[in-house]
This record gives sequence, C-alpha cells and structure tokens, in this order.
Amino acid sequence: MPNKTIYVSDGDLVLYQRAQELAGGNLSAAIAGALRRFVDVEEGRREGFDEVILRVGTGSGRKVRFMGILLGEWADSSWTSGGESWRVYRTRGGKYALHHEHGPEYRSVDAAGKPAGWRGHLGIGNISYGSAPRSATLDVYTTLDELADKVPPGLHEMVIRAAAEPRVEDLDL
Repeated sequence: MPNKTIYVSDGDLVLYQRAQELAGGNLSAAIAGALRRFVDVEEGRREGFDEVILRVGTGSGRKVRFMGILLGEWADSSWTSGGESWRVYRTRGGKYALHHEHGPEYRSVDAAGKPAGWRGHLGIGNISYGSAPRSATLDVYTTLDELADKVPPGLHEMVIRAAAEPRVEDLDL
C-alpha cells in the first residue's frame, strides 16, 4: 500500500486529532471519506447541480442530502391546511425527487369538541385549535409520468417544461 504524507499546520492539528478520534483511530479512513464527499459534491457542481439539504419526517425530521436541480416549486398557503408545498428536483442520476411538506392541520372546535363553524372564524366563544405536527416526505420517481398524480397539475406542467430545457453545460457557448 502506498504511503502519502500529509503536512498539517499547527493551527489544524487539533482538527486532525479530533477527526482521528471520531474515526476510531483511523485518520486515513476519515480523510478518504471526506475526499470522497468533496469529489462527489464538486463534480456535481461542475455538472450544474446544487447540493440540496432537506428535512424529512415529522417535526424537525432528519436531514437528507443529494445533488439536484430544482425544476419546480408549488405552494398552497390555505390557513386550514397549515400550508403545503411541493418541490421537484432532477437528481444527478436522472430521476425526479419530490419533497412534499405538509403543514400542521388547524381546526377550531367548541368546548364539546364539535366544529366551531362561524364562531371559530371570528374567535367567539370557548374555541380551541387542534393541530398535527408538520411533516415532510421525499419520494423518488424514475419518470415524469410517475410523478403526475403526486403533484398539482400546474406544477407537473412546470416541471415538464423545465426538464425539457437544455442545461447550460449542454449548450455550445
């Protein structure tokens, strides 16, 4: 196995020591992992993709990262649904990633738990507002046809147009 020597400045020594601790003593594995990620992100950027970081799950969820190009975004900001949004990305692998956020659902109820009706809209009486936590999903589709019934029609049309446009790196400028 070839040896490679890495010179570390005094200011970075603490960082390298911490990386070695986190890697279980194998600094070479930590450096290789970091370089692998760096190369993947930089190659994606040179191909015109952005690093996308999204939250998926209930509440604050967990972070999901991938390289993609945003093709379209759509939002429903109705008060009763708490708002919904859809974002469609083309991934480096040529698939379509759909990020769908569901806002908390609010509903006004009276003391008996029945819908409050017009009183709830005016804030009259003993009214409470129930809600479910915010959640988000990320689904990946191979074709735009698979995506069609998962998004609002206007967004699907927008994505079809954006997907058909040539990428900058494909143009002979």
